[in-house]
Amino acid sequence: MEQLSLPAYSYKLKDSEGKTFILDQVRRKYVVLTPEEWVRQHIIHLLHAHLNYPLALMSVERGTKYNTLQKRTDLRVYSTEGSPLLLVECKAVHVPITEATVRQVAVYNQTIGAPYLMVSNGRDHYCWHVHNETKQITPIPVLPSFQEIGL
Repeated sequence: MEQLSLPAYSYKLKDSEGKTFILDQVRRKYVVLTPEEWVRQHIIHLLHAHLNYPLALMSVERGTKYNTLQKRTDLRVYSTEGSPLLLVECKAVHVPITEATVRQVAVYNQTIGAPYLMVSNGRDHYCWHVHNETKQITPIPVLPSFQEIGL
């Protein structure tokens, strides 16, 4: 897999039936290692090991309905009260982060209502704070830690 601009960690891989799998700590099982999964697992590690977001409050590939369409979000983090806190959209390293990518996470968030958004392809990372009343999004240089959010 490609080098990312995210903290390295001791991931666990296994091969089976000609495919490589990586251990997903959130789902507690091995999943097929795709370029997007490589990025997602590194984001999970960043959030958990470096920003203290509890694994128990994370959800991977959770379904959501937008209008009449059924969609899946890459990664959600919830507050200790169970409300959405952070919505993350992961792309493979070779996929550039475009306005369409940002629009995708913002559209999903219209239904979910998380106050923080993140988009990453493993090399480029963008974060926003969503203002509750106005729904305006403001770019932020880095995600706050779980403690800084105060939940």
